Parts: sequence; C-alpha cells; structure tokens
Amino acid sequence: MASETSAPAASAPPAAPSAQAQAKAPAPAGPGVRTARSGRAGLTVLAVLVSVMSVLPVLWMLSSALKPRDQVTDGKLIPDDVTLQNFVYVFTEVPFVRYLWNSFFISAVITVVALLLHSMAAYALARLRFPGRETLFMMIFSTLLITAPVVLIPLFLVARELGMLDTYAGLIIPAIFNAFGIFLLRQFYLGLPRELEEAAIVDGCGHWRVYWSIVLPMSKPILSALAVFFFLANWNAFIWPLIVTNDPDLTVIQLGISAFQGQYSSNWNYILAAATIAALPMLALFFAFQRQIVESVKTSGIK
Repeated sequence: MASETSAPAASAPPAAPSAQAQAKAPAPAGPGVRTARSGRAGLTVLAVLVSVMSVLPVLWMLSSALKPRDQVTDGKLIPDDVTLQNFVYVFTEVPFVRYLWNSFFISAVITVVALLLHSMAAYALARLRFPGRETLFMMIFSTLLITAPVVLIPLFLVARELGMLDTYAGLIIPAIFNAFGIFLLRQFYLGLPRELEEAAIVDGCGHWRVYWSIVLPMSKPILSALAVFFFLANWNAFIWPLIVTNDPDLTVIQLGISAFQGQYSSNWNYILAAATIAALPMLALFFAFQRQIVESVKTSGIK
C-alpha cells in the first residue's frame, strides 16, 4: 500500500501594515533637517561659551572683593575666607558715597532730559512734514560717523567760553545729544500705525496732544531700553569728566576708582571692592529692564 504523504500547509502572506500604523511611523530625517539641528546645536554651544566668558570675569571680581589681601591672587573662584572689610574700607577711607551720588545724579538727569528731547525730535522727523526734513535727519545721522576724540577739544573750548568748567552743567549738557537715540526712536515711530494718530486728530487733538497721550505711552519698551543704554554710558563716562572737572566734589565714580587705583595699586582687594560697588547698580538696572530691552529689539526693526 502506498503511504500517503500530506503536503505541507502553505504559509499565509504577511498582513499589510494599516494606514494608521503608516501614519504613526516617523519619517526619516532628511539632510536639511539634520543640518538645521546641527546648526542649532552649534549656536547653543556658542551661546553658552560666550555667556560663560561674559559672566566669569564678573564672578571673579565679586569673589576677589570678598577675599583678604593675601588670597586675592590664589586663583580660586570660591573664597576660603569671606570678609566685608574691603567694602567697609572703601566707604570709610574714600568719599565713595559722594562719587556714587555724582554719577547717579548726572546719569539720571542726562537720561531723563535726553529721552524727552530725543523722543520729540524723533516724532517730528517721523510724522511731521516740513521742508528739509530728510536733509536734517541725514545730518543728525551722519554725526554717528564722527568719533568722540574728534570733537573733544572743540567741545572743551565751547564749555570754557560758556563758563561750564567745574560745574554740573558742564558734565550734563554736552552729553544730552545722542544721534543714536533719535535714529532708533524715529525708526520705532515709523512702525506705529497711523490710524491711532489720525483718529486723535479727527477728535481735535493737536500734534503735542497726540505725542504726549498716544505716541509716548506706546513708546515705553523702546524708551526703557534707551534709558538703560544712556544711563550705563554716562555712569561709565571717564574722558569728559576727567577733562571738564578738577573739583573733588564733582568727581564721578569712574574717576574715583582711577584715583583709588593709583593710590592703592598693590591692594587689589580694595580696588576690586570699589569696582564691584560701581558695577552692582548697573547689573541691577539691567535685570530690572531686561524684558523691556528684549521687547524693544523685537518691535523697533529698521525700515
């Protein structure tokens, strides 16, 4: 009897993947996506390196200001012995409070007056129509190409003729004008919608009322950023106060630190304590207005 052999059962074909599974499967990253990711990672690493390089000197200055004299140059970021005697010495042996007050008063007055005058000039150059407007703006803008040492001697001669040497006026008035502030505010005003101003004019508002009640409140972000820039520039002013003043009662913080360094050239703990005192107000001002600075960068594009 012939034996019957059963044929092997045929294997079933694999099921085709469903449309839902195909939709969930991640698409392979193309070369463009990989390039974008690598570029973003490279920018992140660069930003971290730049941030560390910027913050490290400030941390080293603060750390050294808290060290005794014999540990300032030990190379350690975290001090072994923390002392506040360096700050006490700076405030007791030197009229540092007077230096701080002079710098604060001069910087604050320049900032407030400059923002008011610059915003009015920028509004006129952006919105008002008068003959020679563009020529006047180009003349103001061209002053950005002139460096400070070029006008230093003529400015000193003018200040001397006007009797402004060794006065607060000599420290304040020449520093008020800044073409950069007028330029930046004009570009910001050009981006404001005209409909708001036209509606106010229809309601009977003049140019001054439109500027004061509508344009100025809308300018808070850019004005806050410029306030930080102006205050910082005048807080760190050194050359012009050195030339225009000889009165010790008018000494600003930067001249005070320079004289302090000449007197205590080997005592770096005192010098760095004085530098820390001068830097802390600016750091606090920046952190207080950093949101406004970022907002002004976003909303004041050049047109």
